[in-house]
Parts: sequence; structure tokens; C-alpha cells
Amino acid sequence: MQTSLKKSQFNFKSSYLAVVAALAIVPVSSYAETAAESSAKSQSNSVVVAEAEQAKSRSVEALPEVSVKASNKPESSYQPLTTVTAAKIEAPLRDIPQTVNVVTSAVMRDQGALTLQDALRNVPGVGFSNGDGQRDQVNIRGFTAIGDQFVDGIRDDALYFRDLSNVEQVEVLKGPAAVLYGRGSSGGIINRVTKKPLDRSFSEITAIGGTTGTARVEADINQKLGDSASFRINGAYEDSDSFRQQGFVERSFIAPSLLLKISDQTKVTLQLEHLDDRRVNDFGMPAINGRPVSTSVKTYYGSSNASRDDYVQSRVTSGTVVLEHVFNDDVKIRNAFRAYNYDLDRNNTVATSITAGVNPMVNRRYSTVQRQEDGIFNQTDLTVKAEGLGIKHTLLFGVELAEQNKDTQSGDGTNPGAVSLYNPVLTPSNRASLKYTTVNTGVSSTTGLYAQDLVTLNKYWKALVGVRYDSFDQDTKNHLTQAKLSRKDEELSPRAGLVYQPNDVLSFYGSYTKSFQPSQETFALAANNADMAPEETKNYEIGSRLDMFDGNVTAMASLYRLERTNIKTTNPANNTLLIPVGEQRTDGLELSVLGRLAQGLDLTAGYALMDGRITKSNSFSSGVALEGNRSSLTPEHSANLWLTKRFSNGFGIGGGAVYMGDQFASASNLVKLPGYTRFDATAFYETKKYDIRLAVNNIFDKRYFISAHGGADLYNTPGAPMNALLSLRLKF
Repeated sequence: MQTSLKKSQFNFKSSYLAVVAALAIVPVSSYAETAAESSAKSQSNSVVVAEAEQAKSRSVEALPEVSVKASNKPESSYQPLTTVTAAKIEAPLRDIPQTVNVVTSAVMRDQGALTLQDALRNVPGVGFSNGDGQRDQVNIRGFTAIGDQFVDGIRDDALYFRDLSNVEQVEVLKGPAAVLYGRGSSGGIINRVTKKPLDRSFSEITAIGGTTGTARVEADINQKLGDSASFRINGAYEDSDSFRQQGFVERSFIAPSLLLKISDQTKVTLQLEHLDDRRVNDFGMPAINGRPVSTSVKTYYGSSNASRDDYVQSRVTSGTVVLEHVFNDDVKIRNAFRAYNYDLDRNNTVATSITAGVNPMVNRRYSTVQRQEDGIFNQTDLTVKAEGLGIKHTLLFGVELAEQNKDTQSGDGTNPGAVSLYNPVLTPSNRASLKYTTVNTGVSSTTGLYAQDLVTLNKYWKALVGVRYDSFDQDTKNHLTQAKLSRKDEELSPRAGLVYQPNDVLSFYGSYTKSFQPSQETFALAANNADMAPEETKNYEIGSRLDMFDGNVTAMASLYRLERTNIKTTNPANNTLLIPVGEQRTDGLELSVLGRLAQGLDLTAGYALMDGRITKSNSFSSGVALEGNRSSLTPEHSANLWLTKRFSNGFGIGGGAVYMGDQFASASNLVKLPGYTRFDATAFYETKKYDIRLAVNNIFDKRYFISAHGGADLYNTPGAPMNALLSLRLKF
């Protein structure tokens, strides 16, 4: 029986800087011509042909007629026009009968975003979980999205913190998405669209420093290799401190990619990623009397030697090969293969309870979690355009095959002594006392078949319909007891939506979508859930989209009801068993506006109203019945605003605010995170050779809590006090 992790022998930090340094000095050509310059140089003069006999005798070949159309692409880089996430084909956002929010690289750069959480501040209806201090985790429309991470449309559900240095944009598809992506996605999915090799050469190096100890460098180098190949490498190295006591982040990331144009119809893209991330495993601050404890936001409750005892280290390596072939203008095929390996070494000292009294004491526990995963995914998509009886179809047929192996080992050590809630005096945890109490292996296999049709019925009406069949096999083996559990689920996931476009700037839609959440969606099967059918989520939505200011500004609105049924709840007659009687619902309204209001003036803004409730449950938490409670990490009101002004001389300024209404740390509703408004600002200077940017976050030094655990009341994460980031980007 294997009870210890395989340790990586790859010293990434030492090799990373050497690779970047070597590539940075490779001679590269200057930037490619701008679109305007290229168009001007390639403009052909019209050829006047006289008599046919004269043309033949002079052997003059007439140039083909060229028609020039003005682009309808908006000037603002804040406003995307298309999405690849919603339909697995590039489609206009106005044709999609479902809410899609896109955060572009321009928005992330202007705001100085360093984490996925920073990027998602721009998406209404998103709440944040601290993810046990080890991973990106959010709630979307009141439902956890712990396993709903994707990269370029392929599942990426390993539990770690992603890096943004190779991310072109982040797309959030709201509501169930199993019709294309399979299991999960109650509230939505998050898809990172990565940077790919481009047909021009350039190099960019960015250095970032901050007042809370942030120290980070990023590289983006693209090299054109003749007419049929391009190479790109993105990477980052970070060695940062934190406003939290003993907080630190040590991170290395590298992502090389190669584009090969086999022919005019065929191309292959190869991508690799390697991430090595080590940081303090910080569960935040406990709560008392229904609120997070009122002490310094720096206060830490773990080991006095957190770098040795309370760390989490993630290593993720993945490779992707994408083959695309275009048969003609109407038919193309795409095959994507991805393999990954993930190792987690997590150790933490956390609060378990609070002993009341004149000097309340925090009781603590020392534990460990080790995870080893590997998986392979293969997706084949065939796109066919067809027309008949005046109706146009864009058909998608797909097959997905996947297998994931997940080994988990967890256990406890000797519990450290209690510490004062208001003035903790920390001691080291006993790392040598850690022993495994759970050792299991989970294996899941997926076979998915899906079909979709984006239909243009006539000038005013469009429809998007699709269905997916999934066969999901799950097996778990407990290596301590040798017990084995298994089940197989076969599910159909439909989607249907109708779009009405009375003119070129306005559209209305209505849609219905459905997803399923099996017992082994993210974690291993257990004896109390192996016999239970998947939970189900349904979304009913209507919405509209309006393009304004000559198409440079887009306003979107959606009204929805999201219901999850068959939720597993504790059997009142036997608390070791679960029964599928729970139900949770969110009724919501989302508004967003983004784009260019005037020359150089860019805006992104959003608002969400969410009434998230546990509508049916037999369960209790801390002695409190859950039925009727508000969903955890689901503020009733939330909003975001960001405005940037660029002047003609290269200078620019920007600023905005994030508002988050009060929310509950868990479904017990016993601990409330107070609402807050945080203001941020930036000033910058941009040239062809370099950019310099100063970002000041939380400029009024607001005390607030940005996230909580979601399933427990004692783990609440404070937001950073006022801080500044200075970045310098060099462009070659």
C-alpha cells in the first residue's frame, strides 16, 4: 500500500530563469505592421481593361475585383464581440441565448490583476471561497464551482491556484453547461483562453513590485519561424510576502507553445505548462458572536513556523495538442488532446472551535492532505455549415473521452495547544506526528457524445439547441480497509434557446439548460453516497443585449431562476446516511455594461441581485436547521465598476469600485461577513518601448473580508489593506 507521495525531482526555479534569459536575447524582428499600415501597403489600383483582344494580345492579366468592408469590431479592448466557450465554436455573443461574461487581457492589465480572483471581480454574480487556502474556488449564482474550471474548453479541475501570465481572456458561461462540457456546472463554468503563437515576433518583460512584499517578473516572447511556424513562451516567477503574518508565495510558471501550419487547411498547436507553487496554507480568521473576530487583519492562528508546518505546495504539468483541419468554408474538424499530472502536499494548523470566556480560546487541529492525480482528455469536434429552405445551420458534433486517476491521503497529527482569540501566542506544530487515516484511489471514466445546432431561422430569429449523452463510471478503493465502491451514471443534458433580433443592435433571448452533478464530481465516492443518483441543476433564463455608441458599448441584462435538486442531506433517523431530498434555488438579475464611451474612455461595470435559498433540507449545521437559510457566499447585492481614460500623449488614469453586500460564511447563517465597498485607482504611461503603471488598491484602507470557507464558519479571509503595485513592462 502506497502511503506517501512521489516527490518531483525537477528543480524548476533554477531552470526557468535560464530559459527566459536565453530566449530574451534571441534576435527578433520588429513588430508586424499594424492593420492600417498593412491595408495601405496592399491596396491595389484598379485595372482598366480595354478591348478583350487588346488584353489578350498584351498578355495582361486582370486583377480580381476587391471589395472592402469596414470592420464592425469596436475600438475598445474591453468589449469582446465573440465567445468560444458558450457554443464551442466562435460565435457572436449576441447570438448566444445564455449569459456569458468575458474579462479581456486589457482589463486585467489595466487593473493590475495577478490572480484569477482579481480577474473575476469584474463578473457579476460571483462570490469567493478561500478554497482551504490551496486553490482557486468561487461560487457562481449561489452555487459552488469548485470543479468547474476549464482551459481552452478542456476540463481543468485539479485543486490549485492558476497563473494569469499565459491567459488571453477569462470567459464565464453562466448556468448549467453540461450540454458541451459534461458533469458539474450548477452556476456556470470558468474557461481560461490561453495565449497562442502569433504571426509576428515580439518580446515583453514585466517586473512588478508591491508595498506588501509582492515581487514578480513575467515574460511573453513570440518568435515567427518562417512562413509556417511560430513559437511563443509565457512565464512568471514570483517570490512575494503578504500583509498576513507569515504569509508568502513562491511560484514558478512556464508555458511554451508551438504553432505549425502544415498546409493552408491544416495546423497543429502544441502547448506545455509547468507550475510549481508553494505558499502558506492560510485559512484566515475565526469568528465569534456572528462576525469575524475584531482584531488585526494580520493575525495568524496557525503554527509559529508556518513555512515548515503550514504550507501548501502544488506542482502541475500539462501538455496539449490541437489539430485543426478545414475541408472547405463549410466543414472543419478539430481534435484536442490534453494530459496532466498534479501533486499536492498540504499541511495546516486550523481552528476547530472557540472556548468562550473572559479570554476566548481557539482550539486547533494539525492535519495533512496529499493528492496525486493524472488524467487524459480527448475531444473531437466536427463543425458543418448547411442551408436549406432558407434556414442556415451551424452544426456541431462532438465526442469526448476522458479518464482521471486521483489518489488521496489525509490524516492528523498531535493537536497543538489552544491560543488566545485576541492575542494568540503561537507555537510550532509537531510535523513528525502526522499519520494517515484515509488512503484511497478514485478512478473516473467519461464518454460523452454531443450535438448542437446554431440555427438562423430568418432575419430576426435564431435558435441554439443541443443535447449531450454522458456515461460516467466511478470507482474508489480504500487502501486501509480494501473496500471498493463503484457506480455508473448515464445522463442526458439538453439546452434550448431562442434569440429575437429586431435590428442590428438589439437582441432578446430565452433559454433552458440542465446539468448533472454525480457523487464523484470532484472527490472520491464514499459509503454514504455511492448508491445515490446525481444531483440535477436546471436554469431558466431570459435576457437582452443592446449595442450602443456605434457598437462600441454593449449593455446586457438577464433574469434567471437556477434550481438544484436531489441534493444529498443527512438522514434524520441515521446521521451516517444521506438522502436526496435537498433543494437549493437562486432567483437573480444581472446587468453589465462594457466598451468605449468616447475616444480613449473605456468602461466595464456590472450589478447582480441574487436571492439564494436552501428551499428544502433535513440537515442541521451547528444545531441550526438549514431549510430556508440563505446560500453561503451569496450576497444579495453586488456590483463592480472600472473606468479608464487614455490621453493622446501616452498618459492614462483609471479607477473603480467593488461593492459586495453582506453574505454568510456557511449555510448555517450563523456568521455574517459584513458588506463593503472598496475603491481602487491606477495611473500609467504607455509608449512603444515600455509601459509604467502604478496601481493603488483599497485606497481608503477599508477593513473587509473578501471570502470565507463556504462550508464552515471559522475560516474567514480578510481583504488586503491599502497597498500599491508598481509595474514596468519592456517591449522589444
